[in-house]
Amino acid sequence: MDLIFLLGIALVVIVVIIAIVVIAIYNGLVTKQKRTNNAWAQIDVQLKRRADLIPNLIETVKGYARFEKKVLTDVTKARTAIMSAKTPAQSAKADNMLSGALKTIFAVAENYPTLKASENFKSLQEEFATTENKIAYARQFYNDSVMSLNTAIAVFPNNIFAGMFGFKERQYYELATPADRKPVKADFKDLA
Repeated sequence: MDLIFLLGIALVVIVVIIAIVVIAIYNGLVTKQKRTNNAWAQIDVQLKRRADLIPNLIETVKGYARFEKKVLTDVTKARTAIMSAKTPAQSAKADNMLSGALKTIFAVAENYPTLKASENFKSLQEEFATTENKIAYARQFYNDSVMSLNTAIAVFPNNIFAGMFGFKERQYYELATPADRKPVKADFKDLA
């Protein structure tokens, strides 16, 4: 009877240890998943902040410079793409498009001394620079969070439980195509 009792206690201890390990793995995966969700939300917030600055920039630029409509249309299209992006790949593509359009506007502004000297334009340039830094940091934090989550999902024994609990690897925030990695070229021939 003592042997059966000891085996019963040993079995209960083993079950409790396994339960504790499973709970710890599950909670660790949930924590990493929540951190990744939060990191994605931070990118979204910063992209929205930048998109919200665009109407002010367009109005300021319109008041000083006679741009060919295509330049301002490109910025507006890129802003719309940012606002409607749902995945990291879509956001990265739209973000690259918007960055290129904004760089063109800021490069072209060099040709308009009164625009460059405008306090409103200078303020917007500073806001964009600050926002770009925040976006870069948010992207880095998101990709670090994705790496942590994806690693936790892939390592043993987490990979067994991650599959059972439905945890899936996340996509990194990266440029969509090799062409997106090329520097943006400011083209002044379309200016009126």
